[in-house]
Amino acid sequence: MLHVKTITTYNGSEFSAHTYVSEKIKAPVFFADPYSSWQKGSIENANKLIRQYIPKGVDFDDFSDDFIKSVQYKLNRRPIENLDFSSPSKLFFNLL
Repeated sequence: MLHVKTITTYNGSEFSAHTYVSEKIKAPVFFADPYSSWQKGSIENANKLIRQYIPKGVDFDDFSDDFIKSVQYKLNRRPIENLDFSSPSKLFFNLL
């Protein structure tokens, strides 16, 4: 079983429930410094994956909520090699 030791993220509103998540999985949450992308390479990798669906420089308002949710669904259920080919959502919800 995977045990999360820490979570590092950016200061965006998308992780506003960090206290709840931290308490549930018993791991501290850290925030990367602004304009310091090297501090969180996995976020940069996720951004690259998102850009497969949504090109850089376009307005997210041009995409429907359903389209954004479909991208989110695909990426969160995508098997990842360093997770033993499990998906992030499967491992995350197994920890809660």
